[in-house]
Amino acid sequence: MWLRDSANQLQSYKPILGLRSAGKANGIASLYRGAINLQARYIRKYPYCNSFQPPPEAKIPPKHAKRDISKRADVVNPPYDPNVVFECKYELDSLAAFLQLSWDYFEVTRDLDFFLKFHWADAVKTILQLARDMSNGTYGPDGQVLKSPYTWIRDANSATEVVSNSGTGNPVAGNLGLVRSFFRPSDDATIFQYLIPANMMFSRFLKACVDIMNSIDKTVAAEMSQLAESITAAVNEHGIVDHPEYGQMYAYEVDGFGSSNLMDDANIPSLLSIPHLGYKPASDAVYKRTRDFVLSNSNPYFGFGPVLNATGGPHLGPGMAWPMGVIMQTMTSDDDDEIVHGIKQLMASTSGLGLIHESVNTHDDTKWTRPWFAWANGLFGQMILDLVERKPQLLLKSFQK
Repeated sequence: MWLRDSANQLQSYKPILGLRSAGKANGIASLYRGAINLQARYIRKYPYCNSFQPPPEAKIPPKHAKRDISKRADVVNPPYDPNVVFECKYELDSLAAFLQLSWDYFEVTRDLDFFLKFHWADAVKTILQLARDMSNGTYGPDGQVLKSPYTWIRDANSATEVVSNSGTGNPVAGNLGLVRSFFRPSDDATIFQYLIPANMMFSRFLKACVDIMNSIDKTVAAEMSQLAESITAAVNEHGIVDHPEYGQMYAYEVDGFGSSNLMDDANIPSLLSIPHLGYKPASDAVYKRTRDFVLSNSNPYFGFGPVLNATGGPHLGPGMAWPMGVIMQTMTSDDDDEIVHGIKQLMASTSGLGLIHESVNTHDDTKWTRPWFAWANGLFGQMILDLVERKPQLLLKSFQK
């Protein structure tokens, strides 16, 4: 169970969460509550981990990952129980996904009693402590290297599976107001650990969940609000760079020393998804310039060809565009022609299967990964529901060949 993926898959059901049938004993609301409770249980125990084994009550035996070039397990600190944890990659967006899932449920149901009964507040307190720990830089005021609260080492033959400097990552400046992330939502290692889209998402839903925490612990709620505002200010100060062609735009990653990684990855949170996250509107000037960059050949991971033109990422490499990127491009567009073109691309990229793949070769639609990618298929459903509200006339068109 990946925290991020399970939360995202439930987003597809948010539009029906408020229906009377959803509140029944076995309705969709109970699925949300179960997911929130299970995620809270895992986060309280192993907050740095991103994916988990089935809970004991499921009576499903744990499954252990096979490593590419070695039989040795990952060397991770803090250590974890492999019968509870499937993989322990610290990803800030996974914790943000828990907050988003919590907010999605509360926003529709206003079911405060649920959050009062169980250990949700304890999970949030655990997240806040981690965020404080991960706001420190590599060096102390005297130049001494600070002990990292988390390290991750794996024997691997891919750079995306390696964290440099004995599992601590490339150095970062401290006390900027940003929170470090060792991995991206693609599960790839970050180059610079201040991952801007993850900080945006974390800030956005930390702030939203203040409404829940205010009825549980006002002191913690105030801390959440302060941290969210601090991150937002830090994104504005350190996450915006001057591009020679596009002007002021968001960087994907920064280190606080002046280095930045200018790219975007299809996996959400991404720079392209900023309005989808509710962090900034699509009309925001800095976002618009960022979007222009992301959807251009200036983005090193924008794949283009006769089959699909979309963001991809290093997870599967150049030339493999992700339909998720097309979906997000469509959801952040108000241009009818761009939206129609996006839908046509999606419909033509399934190689006859009729389901959304993880990635597709930009020049050969028979070369793809995953016959059906649950997260992307759910997001496709969200896109259709979004268009029903914003552009219903476009859905009257035929997109069949």
